[in-house]
Amino acid sequence: MIRASALAAAVLAAVPAAAETTVVTTSYLCDRGVEVPATYVNADDLSLAVIGVEGAQVTLYSEAAASGARYGWPSDGSSYVWWTKGPEATLYWKDGVAGTEVPVLAGCKEQ
Repeated sequence: MIRASALAAAVLAAVPAAAETTVVTTSYLCDRGVEVPATYVNADDLSLAVIGVEGAQVTLYSEAAASGARYGWPSDGSSYVWWTKGPEATLYWKDGVAGTEVPVLAGCKEQ
């Protein structure tokens, strides 16, 4: 399991200093008892989420969303998508070839 403090330190090291940078670290408890640590970084020209998934840190960038906040990888390939709305979130796997998104972790609630 990735510790939230290590996750936050890694994110801060990767983000250039900005006057209006905010960093929020939290965790979510999902169905099947899976915990997902998450660090959100918002700066003047950057908005991203770093989540702990399957023992690895995954960095996802803000994407357009009709509702809530959506984070994904900026490519046409396969990748994770982290979608939050209020205190709830869902982790999807996006198939870059088929263009479909399948829920991997649902029912995630901020702790």
